[in-house]
Amino acid sequence: MKKEILAIAMVSISAFAVAQRAPEKMINKSLIDHRMANQSNSAPLSPEMLWKLGRVSAEGLTTDGKSLIYAVSQYDLESNASEKNLFTVPVAGGLPTPFSTAKGGESVVHIANNGDIIYLLKGQLWKRNINGNSAVQLTKGNTDLENVKLSPDGRFILFSQPVLIKKYHSPDRHPDLPKSDVYIYDNLDYRHWDTFNNGKFNHPFVASYSDGVIGQPIDLLQDEPFYSPQMPFGGAEDFAWSPDSKSVLYVAKKKFGTDYAISTNTDIYRYDLTSKQTVNLTEGMNGYDTSPTYSPNGSKLTWLSMKTDGYEADKNDIILFDKASAIRLNLTAHWDGTVNSFIWSTDNRRIYFTAPTKGTVQLFELTIPTNLKNKSLPTITQLSAGQFDITGIVGMIDNALVVTSTKLTHAPEVYRFDLSKKTLSPITKVNNDLYSGIYENEVISRVSKTSDGADLFSWVIYPPNFDATKKYPTILYCEGGPQSALTQFYSFRWNLQLIASQGYIVIAPNRRGMPGWGVKWNEDISKDWGGQPIRDYLAAIDDISKEHYVDTSRRAAIGASYGGYSVYMLAGVHENRFKSFIAHNGLFDMRSWYGTTEELFFANHDLGGPFWDKNNAKTYHEFNPIEYADKWHTPILIFQGGKDYRVPIGQGLAAFQLAQLKKIKSRLVYLPDENHWVLSGHNAQVWQREFFGWLKETL
Repeated sequence: MKKEILAIAMVSISAFAVAQRAPEKMINKSLIDHRMANQSNSAPLSPEMLWKLGRVSAEGLTTDGKSLIYAVSQYDLESNASEKNLFTVPVAGGLPTPFSTAKGGESVVHIANNGDIIYLLKGQLWKRNINGNSAVQLTKGNTDLENVKLSPDGRFILFSQPVLIKKYHSPDRHPDLPKSDVYIYDNLDYRHWDTFNNGKFNHPFVASYSDGVIGQPIDLLQDEPFYSPQMPFGGAEDFAWSPDSKSVLYVAKKKFGTDYAISTNTDIYRYDLTSKQTVNLTEGMNGYDTSPTYSPNGSKLTWLSMKTDGYEADKNDIILFDKASAIRLNLTAHWDGTVNSFIWSTDNRRIYFTAPTKGTVQLFELTIPTNLKNKSLPTITQLSAGQFDITGIVGMIDNALVVTSTKLTHAPEVYRFDLSKKTLSPITKVNNDLYSGIYENEVISRVSKTSDGADLFSWVIYPPNFDATKKYPTILYCEGGPQSALTQFYSFRWNLQLIASQGYIVIAPNRRGMPGWGVKWNEDISKDWGGQPIRDYLAAIDDISKEHYVDTSRRAAIGASYGGYSVYMLAGVHENRFKSFIAHNGLFDMRSWYGTTEELFFANHDLGGPFWDKNNAKTYHEFNPIEYADKWHTPILIFQGGKDYRVPIGQGLAAFQLAQLKKIKSRLVYLPDENHWVLSGHNAQVWQREFFGWLKETL
């Protein structure tokens, strides 16, 4: 192989420190020339090649820590379908072994001490030993199981199923009209993400279990119009068993209708199997409470918590509850960051977690205080550093963590992070062969000065065979969220390497509102969407435009969601900086958006509240793209999903109609079956072709 799947493999932290030194304004041409010589037989990344890459996800470790079970999803463009199968590989190194080959997506549920792996396939449980044998189907129920977790002693099963609670759909409300298709609502939460509420609510069920035989299930939310797991993206992580198998935990927001739509106040509930009583463990904690996790010995419970009701991007802290002393302690209250995910160390003494920091996502460690009564807060130490993301922690083995990692130029793979040496070693190498023939673009960090004097970090991605003596069209990438971290992420649609590989320089700024630069930087975007964050974008494009290799007559701005909003705002204030725009599912008219979006807690917090409140006049006028319609004159491509209820269809249609009526060169790409994203392989290929076709046509 000409190169490893990640250049970071087996590199020391000192080398990472060098890579993260103060960003240089000028490109190191000798470095690029050297890289070009080593990649002379590589081709630029193409949309077709992007979709050939295997999509790797870690499923778990065997209890002896010797083997990793992981999944690879492969998309077949001919059938427009994805196939997910399981594999095993030695953690210490070795060749992978196929574990499952049946049609359908398998997900690991439980790994037993004897090597038995229980997994979910087409809604039923199957079992196969890691050392061989044929797969055996354990359950054969009429109803599909979802989000399954077996108790530690193996005697009980926890799972979810949808339950009809409200008669919103006309055949349920009017049984004598079975062919009708009408929805009737008296409250909000009538639709969420991409689905109208049909009156069914996901509920957790618990039952006895013995080798595939499930006893009479108990609905833990019987007759209640609440969801667990959370909608729309909650899964098995919203469930947990106590280590003694005597109780279960579940996450739920026990609010209904309009109250549900304006709140983020989820709580963690404990259901006792013997008494059948439920207790709210996080009562009085008003924001999101999620990811309940017991310490390995069961003496302590930890979870992630946000403080403010309605603020979905609040600082995410790790909360610890000690069962013996009944002391509750916020372990990260003193730390100026926000936690993505965490696990306990096997010795019960430490917690390892991931968090965004300075344009990447890295590993951190804290030690549990020995004297909780003093409520002393632990020292938090960053363990990893470099031009990569640690996207998840799979588990702990010996003196190492098994993690997943990405770069802007490499899709997820699984690695071993040595806690002593601070090095990453690849465990999976699913895409090595493909990457050996793909040009790895140069990615360099850059710092610009904003209009208010702050330092603004950006990633800059250069085209293949970059020549600093030539001029290149340059694209400003506007991230969505708006409080999403812009790091070394890997996307199969908004792939910055793919964009740069078509001959463009891409600059991706960490503007106001992004995690990784302190809590205040993250908070500063709320109620200021069209203010300093937009000025940050202009500062970034103005700064890189000082480089002689940037063709200032050929600049574009692109983005989705809040990034699409940013494009619409820039269209009215850019003062001829840009020659072309691309917006995907962007917010165009803040008043109509407030009246049609579903998660109103987000709109209330970030915009300040409803448009009829005069205190919010700035949000709905000065920071409203539609108010700058008279200044629009630049060609624009607009993507809009028909099933996007976060940023509904009227936003894209109104922007397109404005452009057309003003005789501005414009194009609408309507995706009737897509939501806020593009999930169909064929639709994604159309998206890519229209995206790059527009840039070629207008830039």
